[in-house]
Amino acid sequence: MASTETKAPSTTDGADDGSGDIAGLEAGLDALESRVVDRQPWLRTATSKALPPLIAIAIVLALWQLAYHFELKPHYLLPSPVEVGRSLQQKWLEGTLLSFVWTSVSRGALGFLASVAIGTVLGLIVARVKAVRAAIGPILSGLQSLPSVAWVPAAIIWFGLTDATIYTVVLLGAVPSIANGLVAGVDQISPLYLRAGRTIGATGIAGVRHVLLPAALPGYIAGLKQGWAFSWRSLMAAELIVNAPDLGTGLGQLLEQGRELQDMSWVLAAILLILIVGIGIELLIFAPVERRVLRSRGLLVKS
Repeated sequence: MASTETKAPSTTDGADDGSGDIAGLEAGLDALESRVVDRQPWLRTATSKALPPLIAIAIVLALWQLAYHFELKPHYLLPSPVEVGRSLQQKWLEGTLLSFVWTSVSRGALGFLASVAIGTVLGLIVARVKAVRAAIGPILSGLQSLPSVAWVPAAIIWFGLTDATIYTVVLLGAVPSIANGLVAGVDQISPLYLRAGRTIGATGIAGVRHVLLPAALPGYIAGLKQGWAFSWRSLMAAELIVNAPDLGTGLGQLLEQGRELQDMSWVLAAILLILIVGIGIELLIFAPVERRVLRSRGLLVKS
């Protein structure tokens, strides 16, 4: 009598089939969530990024030229873009233009670095010590809203017409912004990260270096950007008022000299240089760093 045997399904085979289905499902979900980005030619990328600002600049220059043509203000009060360009060309040919820019940029960079050192330490203390936050947290917010030019008379009385006056104004303008930015970044950290850091022994300085600052980096970068903006504005306010032969000539002093000479081409050229330097540092330094940090954390998708 022939016996019929039924082969029981192997549990191993079933497990393999199940794991294969799960793997296929995960791969499908990943494919749905991921975005396929084709690498564009560098010329097209450069054009797409540079064209909108160039169009905006062309529109502003056209409106400026129309205002000059129809004499919305007398020509000695509102020179044309060409006249302002000639003023810049004259300073360039005299060999003084780069020295003006370098004087202000070097002052701004030194003052900003000092502000970063002080603001980072102060921000960490305010963020982590509740008593300190309750005591000086509102004061930091108030200092951030205080116009930097308000510190210039006091700084002149304290230090006279010296570089110390300029750097004092820059510090008082930038430190609160950097500290508040770091406090905001620390407040957004998940408590899970901090507990995990303590579990693995990252406490004290090691915890700040390896857990706290990296987790707070997006908010910290935003605070640094704002701190640079306040630093640059404070520097221009100080240079406008603190004017002495021993200090050298920065862009703020250049602007004040144009006002004293009633030369609007000179004044507008100085304003244009201040604007170009501020935008250039933002685009060349802070914007790439911010994009890299946000992209590394999945907060910015490359397109």
